Amino acid sequence: MSIKKEETPEQKAKTDLELVRRCQKGDEAAFVKLIERYQKKVFSIALSMVKDPEDAMDIAQDAFIKINRYISNFQGSSSFYTWLYRIVVNMCIDHLRRKNKHMSVEFDERFNHKEAITGATPTMGGPGEVNPARNLGRKELAAHIQKALDALPPYHRTVIIMRELEGLSYSEMAKTMGVSKGTIMSRLHHARQKLQRALGDYLEGDLTVK
Repeated sequence: MSIKKEETPEQKAKTDLELVRRCQKGDEAAFVKLIERYQKKVFSIALSMVKDPEDAMDIAQDAFIKINRYISNFQGSSSFYTWLYRIVVNMCIDHLRRKNKHMSVEFDERFNHKEAITGATPTMGGPGEVNPARNLGRKELAAHIQKALDALPPYHRTVIIMRELEGLSYSEMAKTMGVSKGTIMSRLHHARQKLQRALGDYLEGDLTVK
């Protein structure tokens, strides 16, 4: 049985562009393929921002409706995913503003606080080692991090999500948000500073951008 190789980012972008061009010519099957490629990702992005599965599903569905409506405007100056991501993020922000909700991000318990925020590699015990005190501390820390993120303005929470959870580059974030790379770096710098101040003794080290 042959195993399908995962596409490289370059291959994925090329396939996306081919599907978009077909969509722009009225090929409905091509749009279905785009949905199949990104429906899980879109839902995941929305859920990480609005925290409600039903709201996230509604946003995901509305996002694809909007994409289908405006796909003729896509010029290819950025990747399809960047364009898609920007639409979903903006819809989430609009949703949160309308409902006066706060964004929150739930970090996986396998991350410690420095890994979650900076991407640093945590210090781990030997194979199979379980430390109940450490696990309890991480749960408590995750709650403090989430509370601190809830207190951030939407534009600061958004850059944290993009950078730390989605792994977007500064250039991708700038294109997605429609601002300069310098603005993204400034927002991320201030967001990390606010988190550091809010978390106080729970953080170790400096979270500012190097």
